[in-house]
Amino acid sequence: MLLELVVENYAVVERLRVHFHAGLNLLTGETGSGKSIVVDALGLLLGSRASAEMIRTGASRARVAGIFEVRDHGALRRLLEPAGLELEEGELLVEREILGSGKSRAFVGSRPVSVSLLKDLAPFLGDIHGQHDQQLLFSTEAQRDMLDSFASNRELLDRAAALYQEWRASAVELEELERNEQEKLRLLDLWSFQRKEIEGAELEPDEDTALENERRVLQNVQKLQESAGTAYDAVFESPESALGLARIAAKRVDELCRIDSSLESLREHLKSAELSLQEVAYTLRDYLAGLEANPGRLEEVETRLEAIGKLKRKYGQSIAEILTFLEEVRAQIATVEHAGERMEALRKQQKRLAEEFEKVARALTEARKSAARRLEKRVEAELAQLAMERTVFRVDIAEAPWSPAGADRIEFLVSPNLGEEPRPLEKVASGGEISRLALALKTCLAGPKTSMVRTLVFDEVDTGVGGSAAEGVGRRLKKLAAASQVLCVTHLPQIASFADHHYRVEKQESGGRTVAVIEELDAAARTREVGRMLSGQKLTPEALKNAEQLIKMSVA
Repeated sequence: MLLELVVENYAVVERLRVHFHAGLNLLTGETGSGKSIVVDALGLLLGSRASAEMIRTGASRARVAGIFEVRDHGALRRLLEPAGLELEEGELLVEREILGSGKSRAFVGSRPVSVSLLKDLAPFLGDIHGQHDQQLLFSTEAQRDMLDSFASNRELLDRAAALYQEWRASAVELEELERNEQEKLRLLDLWSFQRKEIEGAELEPDEDTALENERRVLQNVQKLQESAGTAYDAVFESPESALGLARIAAKRVDELCRIDSSLESLREHLKSAELSLQEVAYTLRDYLAGLEANPGRLEEVETRLEAIGKLKRKYGQSIAEILTFLEEVRAQIATVEHAGERMEALRKQQKRLAEEFEKVARALTEARKSAARRLEKRVEAELAQLAMERTVFRVDIAEAPWSPAGADRIEFLVSPNLGEEPRPLEKVASGGEISRLALALKTCLAGPKTSMVRTLVFDEVDTGVGGSAAEGVGRRLKKLAAASQVLCVTHLPQIASFADHHYRVEKQESGGRTVAVIEELDAAARTREVGRMLSGQKLTPEALKNAEQLIKMSVA
């Protein structure tokens, strides 16, 4: 239940803070006064789309906040816990901020959350029904969704959708295999040649790098021998070699240490240097022993590098790319060689999935038919209380092409007049009848899905309604408000007279700017407002008397 709504810099609203109550909360005011702004602002808290155009001119951002009273419901707790949120004394603070860029930020319990979480929370907090929802009544898809919601078909729908997606995926793969089979058979010879050529080369990773280094060595044996020999002499062989000088230095340091022990560390350094020089000398000696001109080996290396280069020109810029290409060719060949097996497996899979889908679709159809009969009775009972007691409401279920939602086409049919055959809504129902039918459906669909008292919002549900029908709408809203908090925007005094709490919305001028304000009316002000709705701008004594009588009748 919505306890409090705060709106800042939203459209013509500078700042509003409204307290709402249990029961029927009605908002009235002149046309264009901003009544629907309250509904739109509440919609933002339930995850509706935000736009920079919503921000009040001259402001950098808009903000909407609402405090909801909610029960500690298990499903609600499972939504809040992953986000680190918890209920505080049964209340939940929800906020939405719209930035000048058009982007928005959402908060729950003063902690940032995603807008998708607000949408997930919406079923536990409230449900908005406006003129757009009435247009949705003409959509067979929306009608199917309403029937499924009434029938609680979620589990069957999820199963049907999963099977349908698997069935379609296997069909697409099978079609692709059948379409490409002939072309791939033509390519099989090419792929086989490519695989044979690459496999015949017996490539090793980074083999070309090692061969190129070996080629440079074989091409420069004499130069390498000269350099290595000179280095060996300098380190070990010559009378003044580095190793010889290091040994002389070590003897002198030994003499120093016998006199001054503080130089002991030098002895260790020189010993380490001597060992390192010996290692260098042995390595150079072995390197020199292995260096020899080998024209035959050089020719082999050149031939191997040329073969690798040829493969690079055809299949990739490196051996790694060539080997990757080889794996791709092998996969293509395997696909062609096993295409028949795969197609047969897919056909069997398709058949199995089709049988499973048909089974679930039949169960879904039966569930819909059973729910349709119950919904028909419920809606007709609701319509009888909305001055449409002779109306016949039917749910037509016909076979339809397979879809994620099963194999049914759902269409709501109505006959407002006795003796007429039920026909589609858009062909027989007037605007007022659609409004009442929408209210009847909303009432039937607003059952205890979450076992929580929610806020039901009706915007302009009285469109095209008048006279006794308006009174019927008011009484239905009043009855609905006994189980859920109801917020309703209305233009009709017959409906306004049923309010448990009445709010007047009007535009005022402040600082050269137009601002919308909301005032909760006391008993006397409420009578005057209903009188104004009866008579227009000029409140007459007769209208005031009629308003008093209308309000008394609404509680009778």
